[in-house]
Amino acid sequence: MTATPRTPAMGPTEWAMLIALSVLWGGSFLFIGIAVKAVPPLTIVLARVGIAALALNLVLRLSGQRLPIDGRFWVAFAIMGLLNNLIPFSLIVWGQARIPSGVASVLNAMTPVFTVIVAHFLTSDEKLTGNRLAGVALGFAGVAVMIGPAAVMGLGADVIGAVAVLLAALSYAFSGIFGRRFRGYGLSPLVAATGQLTATTAMMTPLAVLVEQPWTLPAPGLGPVAAIVALALASTALAYILFFRILTAAGAVNLSLVTLLIPVSAVFFGAIFLHEALAARHLAGMGLIGLGLLAIDGRLFAAFRRAPA
Repeated sequence: MTATPRTPAMGPTEWAMLIALSVLWGGSFLFIGIAVKAVPPLTIVLARVGIAALALNLVLRLSGQRLPIDGRFWVAFAIMGLLNNLIPFSLIVWGQARIPSGVASVLNAMTPVFTVIVAHFLTSDEKLTGNRLAGVALGFAGVAVMIGPAAVMGLGADVIGAVAVLLAALSYAFSGIFGRRFRGYGLSPLVAATGQLTATTAMMTPLAVLVEQPWTLPAPGLGPVAAIVALALASTALAYILFFRILTAAGAVNLSLVTLLIPVSAVFFGAIFLHEALAARHLAGMGLIGLGLLAIDGRLFAAFRRAPA
């Protein structure tokens, strides 16, 4: 059991970063959906983390910062990379080859549920509360309403793919709890993100090489290549800088709320880029998600308590 200071409430800055992160990770489902039609899963993950690691190492050097040489930091980077990158990235890409992206995003929204449960047993300061349980229930209900019954019906297409995405969500939950220790390391978000992705690339390379032999595959088209580059630079490199900033400032449970916002980003991407109309259920779902976030943050119930009887 770990003991750290109580997780602070989410302020305007943390909410802004959380929304930005949800947009970046919401786009990842679109990019994966494009890439997985032409490139096998492990190769996508290797390209994603490898390009992101190269980009962040370059930014790190230009900023005058350096990766630590202490072995304990690299053990932490490796464990975080395993739980937060290698396992969930591989499972989500593999699952998305079998189920629709919308279904995957709904299943991924189970991360806050898993995180609240894992945090209750493995931490001393992020225990289950009525606010958190109510907020997660409201948020997940909003995701279900927004996606609609059609996505849920799609689960029957491949149960194994759905289980893979659920296991990815569970891995994210454990990574959020393990990542709490980075608060005491004194590392900047850029250093933490670079170290994690560098360690993941080192672990992912032999796995992809042995299993898929990427050099023997036919060259993908421009669309999949562009999707992988966007996945690496926007949805991974930039996203993980935000990830570690939010984790340090607001805690694992608050950070996991990003998965409730990801389907919202997907709806807006569809409306803007694919000219899909926003249905009434989308607006209703977004409202429920907003109430859920307020409930977990505590502001909603606090407002009720302050109201005159």
